[in-house]
Order: sequence, then structure tokens, then C-alpha cells
Amino acid sequence: MSSMPILTLVTGLPLVGALIVLFIRDEGEAARRNIRNVTLWTTVFTFIVSLFIWTGFDNSNPGFQFVEKLDWLGGGISYHMGVDGISMLFVILTTFLLPLCILASWQVEKRVKEYMIAFLLLETLMIGVFCALDLVLFYVFFEAGLIPMFLIIGVWGGKRRVYASFKFFLYTLLGSVLMLLAVMAMYWQAGTTDIPTLLAHDFPANMQPWLWLAFFASFAVKMPMWPVHTWLPDAHVEAPTAGSVILAAILLKMGGYGFLRFSLPMFPLASADFAPFIFTLSVVAIIYTSLVALMQEDMKKLIAYSSVAHMGYVTMGIFAMNQEGIQGSLFQMLSHGLVSGALFLCVGVVYDRMHTREIAAYGGLVNNMPKYAVVFMIFTMANVGLPGTSGFIGEFLTLVGVFKVNTWVAFFATTGVVLSAAYALWLYRRVIYGVLSKESLKGLLDLSPREKTVIYPLAVLTIFFGVYPAPVFDATAASVKALVSQVSASIEAGAQTAAAEPAAAAEPAAH
Repeated sequence: MSSMPILTLVTGLPLVGALIVLFIRDEGEAARRNIRNVTLWTTVFTFIVSLFIWTGFDNSNPGFQFVEKLDWLGGGISYHMGVDGISMLFVILTTFLLPLCILASWQVEKRVKEYMIAFLLLETLMIGVFCALDLVLFYVFFEAGLIPMFLIIGVWGGKRRVYASFKFFLYTLLGSVLMLLAVMAMYWQAGTTDIPTLLAHDFPANMQPWLWLAFFASFAVKMPMWPVHTWLPDAHVEAPTAGSVILAAILLKMGGYGFLRFSLPMFPLASADFAPFIFTLSVVAIIYTSLVALMQEDMKKLIAYSSVAHMGYVTMGIFAMNQEGIQGSLFQMLSHGLVSGALFLCVGVVYDRMHTREIAAYGGLVNNMPKYAVVFMIFTMANVGLPGTSGFIGEFLTLVGVFKVNTWVAFFATTGVVLSAAYALWLYRRVIYGVLSKESLKGLLDLSPREKTVIYPLAVLTIFFGVYPAPVFDATAASVKALVSQVSASIEAGAQTAAAEPAAAAEPAAH
């Protein structure tokens, strides 16, 4: 496997599938069935190939593995791919969720060919983000991913889809323009865009805050952090079910990944200076958006605001800059990818039957949809952070890491656990429990075989990782430990330099 360009293969396979779909004539039901089948088997095969990355990955090696490098644009800009413990798990998560999204989209009838091509292109671009080891290559993947998502929301979304898609596009693009300027500045300063080289480069202390803020502008919108989160609820509500799953499970994680890959190791002094600022925004996001979620009448909007609150724990854990905080934030991102994606799929199940997401339209579904009630309960409990589910592990570790740094921040963040229980259980009680009195609900059928195939694997993994999180921790431990050591050493060296400068300036004055 070491001589095989497996990362290029995994990244390129969906693109090949998209080209095959492009040449299938979209005429009649048989043609549409062929398009769906080709897309599904492309994503399944991509997932199977990506598992070789997991099985061949050396957990004890903190560096980049499966590295591929070719000269690309010249001047130090190359096609450079590789994964470490931090990025490898996101590649697996992406390839695992795409077949489920395609299955969840089986009933899409409008422009089926274009829909499937958009998802395959999006998969290639998302995998590329996590594998890219060149800043320019990363930026191309990072920004190009906006286009298929913009189309998925804008063409196959709800009534206000055009508004939501433009809001999503403009918010994320605006932040990324500043990141592009920072990439150019880094190239002029270091003479390369090679990420491993830049990780070892010592950027001047007076330059780091500006670079950090430029990257922050892009990653904060992508996560999204409060107060630049307002595009997310609109995008989620209007996106088709599979679009919401990918948006919550993968695209939001690119911001957290960016903080871990760039902000912390490349600008450690600025990261330390801005940590209190991040803690403040994170605590406000956790408390404020949880309260907003309590007031929602639309199921998708409630889960969207819940996502903003959970991403608050992620940013908090990352900028705790210790082993527990970063491990917790990574686990929280992976868990949230499974749980939030599953919650949007659960909403999609009842929306396909009733064509409404209004919470008030439901009630008593446990009476005629018991299997649905059970899986919805599992994901609700994971969203709350119940011990025994994956949601607990990430939140608990994150809070432990933050508690070591600032007890007050940890205390206020913990109130989010109580609030998440309030809005999640309120939603579950209104939808599932009560008397089945509404005539429109009495004829609803329980989960179909296709829906079980989509939702059951997520339920199993949510419980499995809640009981046995070791596979995730084993994969990330070495890379996280190396990151924490590098950041700590840089901050300590910066503090010594800052202390030495006044002493050096005082010596001539004494003479």
C-alpha cells in the first residue's frame, strides 16, 4: 500500500463516478435508476478503499503518512497529499457518510443526474481538504466545495432556497478572501506553500496576530462561531435532507480542522493571546444558541442551533491547547458528525411522509413508529451527552481540558449540557410521545428497509464509540501529543524572547 497513491485514488474516485454519471442519458425511470446505482456504488467503493488508509495507518507515527508529492505550479507550490491522526479520521467520516446520503436521496426526482454529480464532486473536494499538504491546494479544495453545496441548496432546497444559498455562499466566501491574503503573505515570508515546511517555520511575532485573524475570519464562519452563525439555520432549513447531513457532519468540521492544522501550530503566540477571546465567543455560543434552540418551532432549525452550541465546545477545547482539550474537540467533531447527521436524517424520515417540519404537526409517533422512536431516542440522548453515547466522551474531555486552563469558562460551558437536555428532550416529547390524535399521523408507516439501512449504522456507531472510544483516541493520540508539545515549546520560547528584549534594551541605558 505504501507505493500506491491511495489518497489520490480516494480523492479521485468520486470524480470518476461523476464523469460516468455525466454520460448516462437522463431519460425515463430506468436511466434515473442507473444514475442512482452508479452514484451509490461509486461512494461505497470509495469508502471501501478509504478503509485501507485506516488499516495501513501507523498510530505511533505523529507525522504525515501515505505522502504523495508532485511539482504542480512551480515556485514551491506542489501537489502534496498526506494524512496524520487528525485528518485521517475526517477522511473516513466523509467516505462513510456519502453512501448513506445517496441512499437518503433515493426519492429525489428533480434533475437526478445533476444532483448526484453535485454530491460526487462535493465528496472529492471534501476529501481533498483533509488530505492537502500544500496551502494553495488546500485553498482550492476548501473554496471549490462551496460551489456544489451552493447548488444543492439553491436548486433542490425549500421555498427560500435561493436566499439561503446566496447567504451561505457570501458569508463563507467573504471570510475566505482574507485567508487568501494571508496565504499570499505566508508565501512571501516563507518562500513556500508546503504545509509541513510551514509548520516548522517560525513566523515573526508581530506578523502572527494578523495571519491568525485572517485565518480565523474563514474558519469562524465555516464552523460557524457566534456571531457569524446566522447563515447556518437558513441553509439547514432550506437544504434537502442529504445536504443538511453533509453540511452538519463534514463542512462545519473544516473550520475546526483548520484551527488545528494552521492556527495553533503556525501561529502559536497569537493563538495563546487570542485564547480568552475564543473562550468568550464559545461560552456565548453554547448558552445563547441553546436558548434560541428552545424557542424554535421548526425541527431543522432547532437541530441547526444545537450544532452551533456543540461547535462551541469544539473551539473551546482546541484553544485549551492541552491533550485533553484537543482530543476531546476531535472526538466531539467526529461524534457530532454522526449524531447531527443522524438527527437530520430522522427529520427527513417524517418530512418525506408529512411534508412539514413544524414540531406542532407531530405527536404520539411512538404508537405507530416504534422503531423510529427508538433510533430518534438514541440520537437525542447522544445530542444531550448521555454517558454511554459518543456525545458524552467529547463533551466531557473538552470540559476537563478547559477546566485545567480556566475553571470559570468550564463552569459556564457546563450550563450548555443542562440547556441541551432541555431543548432536545422537549423536541422528543412533542414529536414522539402523547396521544396519536391527529388524523394525518395515524396512517404513517414505520422505517422502511432503505431508511433502516441509512439510520441503523449511525445508531450502532453512536453507542459503540460511547462505550469504546479507544479506536479514535489511538489514531489521534500521537499527532495531538506532537501538536501540543510544539505549541507549548513555541509559546515558552516566545515568552523567553519577550522577557529578554526589555533586559537587552535596559543594558545600554545602564551604561
